[in-house]
Amino acid sequence: MKVVAFFLVVSMALTTSACTVVSVVDAAASTAVDVAVGAVKVTGKAVGKAVHIVTPDKDE
Repeated sequence: MKVVAFFLVVSMALTTSACTVVSVVDAAASTAVDVAVGAVKVTGKAVGKAVHIVTPDKDE
C-alpha cells in the first residue's frame, strides 16, 4: 500500500504544479496519521479488554 501511494505521489509530482503536489502530500500524510491513530485506539481497547478478562475482580 505504501509503495503504491509513493508511486502515485511521485507520478502526480511530475505532472502537476507545486501547489497541488503540496496539497496532495499533505492530505495523504493526514490520512496516514488518522489511520495510525485509529489503529492504536482499537489496539488499546482490545488490550484493555484482554487485561480485564484475565485479571480477577477484587471483591471487598
